[in-house]
Amino acid sequence: MPIARVVSFDGVSQERIDEVRNRIESDDRPEGLPATEMILLHDAESEKSMAIVFFDTEEDYQTGHATLEAMPRPDTPGQRTSVAKYEVASRMTL
Repeated sequence: MPIARVVSFDGVSQERIDEVRNRIESDDRPEGLPATEMILLHDAESEKSMAIVFFDTEEDYQTGHATLEAMPRPDTPGQRTSVAKYEVASRMTL
């Protein structure tokens, strides 16, 4: 069953989201990140953001989690408030 790493952030301005989005779209995937998909959500009014990264296996999750934990804090969208791991129970693209 796929696994999702869900990280919440506070203090995320629209400018910061634009910077992060541009970096993600223009750079190669970080080495050691065997993710299959990433979704970045943003609520501009409350300056909150959530990043959801999907992995196919527990091993991929552990590798990706270690890689993301080692990233410099300035590379994150804002102040990290939580990190959680979820099994992806169902997924559909409409």
